[in-house]
Amino acid sequence: MHISDERPWVTLYDDGVPYEMIPQCKNALEMFKRAVQRHPQRVQLYYFSNPISALEVDAQSDALAVALIDLGLERGDRVALYLQNIPQFALTLLAIWKVGDIMVPINPMLRHRELRFILNDSGARFLVALQSLYHQTVSGLDDLPCLEHVITTSELDYLGSQVPDLLLDAERQPCEQAIDFMNLVKRYEGQKPPPVALSGEEVAILPYTSGTTGPPKGSMNTQSNVVFNCEGLRRWYALEDDDVVFGVAPLFHITGLIVQLGLSLCGPFPLVLTYRFDPVTAANLIEKLKVTYSLGAITAYIAMMNTPSICNDQLQSMRVVVSGGAPIAPAQVVAFRERFGLTLQSGYGLTETTATTHVTPGGQTTPIDPATGALAIGVPFIGVSSRIVDDDGMSLSPGQIGEIAISGPMVVPGYWQKPEETAKTFINGEMRTGDVGFMDEQGWFYIVDRKKDMTISSGYKVWSREVEDVLYMHSAVREAAVVGVAHEYRGESVKAFVSLGVGQSVSERALIEYCREQLAAYKRPREVVIMDELPKTASGKILRRELRGN
Repeated sequence: MHISDERPWVTLYDDGVPYEMIPQCKNALEMFKRAVQRHPQRVQLYYFSNPISALEVDAQSDALAVALIDLGLERGDRVALYLQNIPQFALTLLAIWKVGDIMVPINPMLRHRELRFILNDSGARFLVALQSLYHQTVSGLDDLPCLEHVITTSELDYLGSQVPDLLLDAERQPCEQAIDFMNLVKRYEGQKPPPVALSGEEVAILPYTSGTTGPPKGSMNTQSNVVFNCEGLRRWYALEDDDVVFGVAPLFHITGLIVQLGLSLCGPFPLVLTYRFDPVTAANLIEKLKVTYSLGAITAYIAMMNTPSICNDQLQSMRVVVSGGAPIAPAQVVAFRERFGLTLQSGYGLTETTATTHVTPGGQTTPIDPATGALAIGVPFIGVSSRIVDDDGMSLSPGQIGEIAISGPMVVPGYWQKPEETAKTFINGEMRTGDVGFMDEQGWFYIVDRKKDMTISSGYKVWSREVEDVLYMHSAVREAAVVGVAHEYRGESVKAFVSLGVGQSVSERALIEYCREQLAAYKRPREVVIMDELPKTASGKILRRELRGN
């Protein structure tokens, strides 16, 4: 693989054929099957340090698929997964595809009202859940006519005899009203489901958006969407047989689903799962298993930087370290390089684009825009056509700020049973992302903010991202988020929320004065609140909407 000197976002291969011309698998199941045929004995999953081969994953997902069929699952049904990062997630996903069905990932932090909404909206007939979540939430659900079977499992399965520190407090919690996952796998061991023909247009996964702009919507990510981005990531990062992937992001999120699990399935590349992200556990396993690749939210890398017990050389096997899901402040890239000697690469994507759409090419340094101080999110990924548009959908010139619009083989056809929402977001096959940014003369893209995160103070537009980047430059600041709050005179004023690094101390007034030196008067925060932790989604994004009420 090499990068065109003229246009760094155009990726070619040794024979000079563009990626779009290279034949693809018809569906994600075929992609996985080909990988198993190539390397059946290669480790597919590590649960902590316990290995499961690709052949074992194939056989156990076969058994589970037969079990689901015997329980009454039919072609085209939806099966919801209410799990953390455990092997059962991957096994069930493959089993669902082997039946010809759609997987609905659900954030395990969601509770009764939120869970009920997704199950009802998707029409899921089966739910696979952690035992603990069954007792906390699922058993309290009633009046769900679509849901017929609940299968429960434990995070202690697939561990062997040694329980890691992260799960020392975990307990098995049998669920009398549910079906046991491991019993199904054992009962149907050695059986194979009848072959299924999956077209590229069929929906493979139905992840729900976070609902920041209204009720959550099911994103219809097709089989071809999944295959294109998984294969594209493998080629973009030039992953080889000895590469190992670390599961930083949760698998129920599109990043974890595609950039970790999907990428692992097309290798097969070993994927390291640890139930949930913990910085010390992550560093120890990266060192032990010689992990080479990871992609996660910047908050995970900030946590590693701020954990004194992690040694600088524990991450030295890493070759590709990417941060996506939220913009990165340039100061964080500098701090990570100083701490571990590694360069964080930018990545960007959405649920509706099957994860990645913009990324830093290998071997290149992500630029910083001199006018705004923003770090680029990357250049358009393989197969992506991206532009900046105004409110009327007209293309803007380099340097002009507008909405990022994306089209390509990774963009979904729309939202589940929501034609009006689909029509608003997807116009002539192009997605209007809601993210505000610009493109420079070299084709690098930058995000300024979400449309809704703009503050208008005394008639001036203030982008939260710019103020946050300045706060991140202060040595005491670990995390920062900026919101607009009502102001009698200015209309809105800027308010900042920060958390501090380990052993750091600074006053709110000192941070305001620091911003005064760096920003125009209308941009600087009029108020700063120091918190122990900023509220975040399970994927690591800071929840500004929760901060607005504080």
